[in-house]
Formats: sequence, structure tokens, C-alpha cells
Amino acid sequence: MATSLPRPAPPAGLRRRQALAWAGAAAALGALSGCAELGAARLRLSVQELEQALATRFPRRYPLVPRLLELELLAPRVRLLPESDQLNAVLDVQASGALLGGRRPRGVLDVDFGLRYEPADHSIRSERVQLNLLRLEELPPAVAEQLLRYGAPLAEQALSDVALYRLRPEDVARTESLGVPRIRVTANALVVEFEPRPPR
Repeated sequence: MATSLPRPAPPAGLRRRQALAWAGAAAALGALSGCAELGAARLRLSVQELEQALATRFPRRYPLVPRLLELELLAPRVRLLPESDQLNAVLDVQASGALLGGRRPRGVLDVDFGLRYEPADHSIRSERVQLNLLRLEELPPAVAEQLLRYGAPLAEQALSDVALYRLRPEDVARTESLGVPRIRVTANALVVEFEPRPPR
């Protein structure tokens, strides 16, 4: 019967480096947020926090046809879409301009978008903006037809690559030993999880 030989223990210096690596990661994990769990540091952003971050960009005016047709977008209402790992945003819209004959019709812009981590400035940003709906009430038919062409570019311009959150400098320093975060949309919050890199 073959006997297994005991595996040699790693050199003391290697064991010490591994221990220090994991200790540093553990310190970073515990420092990022009070929601930190063993093995991952978690940052949770509520719907209210996401709406506050987006509100800093609005209201904004977009001249679709100079001096003839302009849209004003107001701060969006945000909804979590855990089934697709996306966010939904609905913005109130008001139109104005010479094409409308003095009227100022109102409507909504409805979009979905994904999220990504940008290591250059340690931010969580919007991406993959998808137009669901751009509707304004009581538009002349010719203006309504023009508006359909502007919907997708307008959604991209308004909500693409928006920074929803930036890590604080102290958190950046504490998470340098961690890997690229994973972003998840849950039923209650946007969750950013920093996983420790395995020791070398």
C-alpha cells in the first residue's frame, strides 16, 4: 500500500507574506462600509441616494432644432431592475419653441441603463442606455414625427456615462489591495462588492 508523504510546509517568509496580504485585505474590507462581510466589502446605494446623484445633472435643456424646438429634462425617478441588473429612470419633459406655437407640452422620457466601475476615477457610472419611451402630449403630427428621431440620441446624451458614486480618497487607499468590484442590482439597493485578490 502506497503511503503519502507529508507535504512540505511553505517557507516562513512566504507564509508571512501571505498572512500580511490577507491581513491588509481584511483591514480594507472592514473599513469600506459597515455592511462589510467576511470575504467581501460591500457598498450599498439606496434609490434615494441614486436619485440624489442623478439630480445634480438636472434640469437640463436640449435644443433639438435651434430656436424651433427645445426639451427640458427634470431630475429622474429611479427604479431598481434586479432581474436585468439595470436601473430604470423616468424623467419629466417639457417642450418649448417656435414649432409649438406658444404651447409648452409636457411628457416623459423613460430609459433603462446598466452600470460599470471606472478605475480611472474610482466611480460607478451608467452605461448601455436604452430608450423605452419618449412621449409628449398634444404635439403637432410633424413635430411628433421629428421627436421620434431624437429620442435615442437624447437619452444617450442625458444619461450615458453619469457618475452615480465616487469612492472617497480614504476608501480608495483602503481598497487598493482588493480586486475590481462586482456591481449588482438587488430588490432594495445597488450593491458594489470588492473581493480580495488571492495571495501570491
